[in-house]
Amino acid sequence: MSVLSASDRDPSTAPDRAFFTFTAVVSTVALAFIAWLLLIRRGGAGGVDLRFLPAVNACLNGTAAALLVAGWVAIRRKNMRAHRAFMVSAFAASALFLVSYLTYHFVHGDTRYAGHGPMKVAYLLLLASHVLLSMPVVPMALVAFYFAFRKQFDRHRRVTRWLAPIWLYVSITGVLVFVMLRGSLPAAP
Repeated sequence: MSVLSASDRDPSTAPDRAFFTFTAVVSTVALAFIAWLLLIRRGGAGGVDLRFLPAVNACLNGTAAALLVAGWVAIRRKNMRAHRAFMVSAFAASALFLVSYLTYHFVHGDTRYAGHGPMKVAYLLLLASHVLLSMPVVPMALVAFYFAFRKQFDRHRRVTRWLAPIWLYVSITGVLVFVMLRGSLPAAP
């Protein structure tokens, strides 16, 4: 008796497995690169001043949050075309954020919170929740787009029930982290 894998029994699942494998590999490589960049390398490319990028990143996060809400409203109104446009735009804003974030940290490294006491604790808790919840956003968004593209809307909805609040939280807290971090820094000369 031979043992058949799920894709051998049902050829329609083979593209799913290939996509999920691709998504897992890309996500793992991306997280490893971000960990290397933030924990090991710690910036220092020098010569280029990109200190304006955190403000750009906050704007991109805010834009993604607004687009996510607009996409939610559109789908509630059963406007699939608008929903699709808002969600692709939210993903684009988040992707631009990620590129800008990585560029900034490649050049400058981390910016430390300069405050003390309860505000520092609040900042660190907000930052920790932001970072931990940001990790599944890209793979979950790719899976949600994949299911929508394949017109598997029941599977798409199951993913987005979790993805939407996480992605919105990460986008909003990205703005809050920027505001709190900038508020803690001494004034520039």
